[in-house]
Amino acid sequence: MLAAGVGLCFTAVPGKVKRGLKEIFAPTPVVKAPDEADIRRQVEARLRSEMERELEREIEAMKKAAAEKEARDAREEAESAAREAENAGLPPAGSVTDVRKLRSGIPFRTEVKFENGGLASKERVDEASYTAFYQLSLRVPAAARTMAELEVTHPGLSAMLPGLPPLLDKAEISPWFRKLYENKTTRVRRDANSLSEILTKHNFYDCETILHLRSASGKPVFLMRAEMDVVSDGSDGDRLATMPDEIVNSTHYQPFTSYGWPKKSTTPNPMVAGWERRIVGAEKELADRATTAERKTWLRDRIAYLKRGIADLKARSFLIAEYDPFIVIPVNLLTANDPFAPKVGDYAVVAHGGKLYPCIVGDGGPTFKVGEASLRMAREINPKSSPYSRPESDLKVTYLVFPGSRDAEKGPPDYERWRQRCHELLGEIGGTGGTPLHVWQDLLPKPAAPAEATPSPASSGASPASAPRAPGAAEAGKSE
Repeated sequence: MLAAGVGLCFTAVPGKVKRGLKEIFAPTPVVKAPDEADIRRQVEARLRSEMERELEREIEAMKKAAAEKEARDAREEAESAAREAENAGLPPAGSVTDVRKLRSGIPFRTEVKFENGGLASKERVDEASYTAFYQLSLRVPAAARTMAELEVTHPGLSAMLPGLPPLLDKAEISPWFRKLYENKTTRVRRDANSLSEILTKHNFYDCETILHLRSASGKPVFLMRAEMDVVSDGSDGDRLATMPDEIVNSTHYQPFTSYGWPKKSTTPNPMVAGWERRIVGAEKELADRATTAERKTWLRDRIAYLKRGIADLKARSFLIAEYDPFIVIPVNLLTANDPFAPKVGDYAVVAHGGKLYPCIVGDGGPTFKVGEASLRMAREINPKSSPYSRPESDLKVTYLVFPGSRDAEKGPPDYERWRQRCHELLGEIGGTGGTPLHVWQDLLPKPAAPAEATPSPASSGASPASAPRAPGAAEAGKSE
């Protein structure tokens, strides 16, 4: 039964990916072809990763259920004698209730009612004799719109951005706020109807507002208030030639981001080696006569996907979440024909606490969830952040994006240029009130300088003791 379940999961993945892509990109997005290709590739990688994680969870759940059933059967067998003595009487009419909290943080109340019925031979064929009813109640939130409402969770925002209050007077609640919660409710309804694991309460209420503003010159400004989750994707052989084995060999790590550019050097992307090894393993399993037909279908799809990804990794470079500061925007906004909708590469500023962080829109995320940023951004806000620990769980992060501000050509990150452009764009909406923009340092490891050969006494005109040495030579090659 376990093998059959696993086989069914494998065969469903390609179809789920296609349905997911169709759902996200329908209707046909009006975007530039390069952007659409980048976003589609990144979305496919995310969908596949999520589905493979789901498969692993299902397998673990099946194993746990089997173990629990075995323990339960043993316990029931030990108690069977006592139960048989009581079986002569009917269970009392009435109800049994239980109140608990689901893993997702939703209070959950169950109630079981017993009634006296007729003969078992009749009751077992009557659909009304054994029924279940499940009702989920939740409130869809309203969007914050005023400065006072925004400062409830982010006091001092108006001091950091003094030009914001007058812009809010004319702000409009974005239709994307309504669309976000429409996507959430649709997903909750779908999963609840199939008794699947539903969206958590925390993730349902992850957005305080999305507003459309306009600068004094009429340029659109996108404001979003949310929490901050962490994304850890991306790779670039030009800037980071090696990555840890646990990442290179991971089946879940996504080497792509929506923001990408043509490679600048011949240094291979470190993720290629891991993906090539996965192809070798898949082809070996495909050639095995013992492999089922369902599994072979999945393997062929997997090999084709890996080959497409390798070709992309050999031709392009991407942001690296551990080193580059960027934010994530739902893909349906990135592909929308809307002057207020952010696009990949648009400049953005993240406000948290008393600090302002310049960055760009670098990646696309789910259509039913907001509030994500790169691991580099997360660790700057909270050093304890990790791919599994968000830097801010409350709705205290303000995301400002300047639609239409992206550069004409994409290229490797230039943190100082990003900072200068964000400073200019903030100036168009009233400036920062003296709050400096964060200065990002380049943390990428630099190649060690080649050691200089020391001439031997026989080949030089001076002895080692008399050879001059420049001040600070002992520190040469060390990073500052």
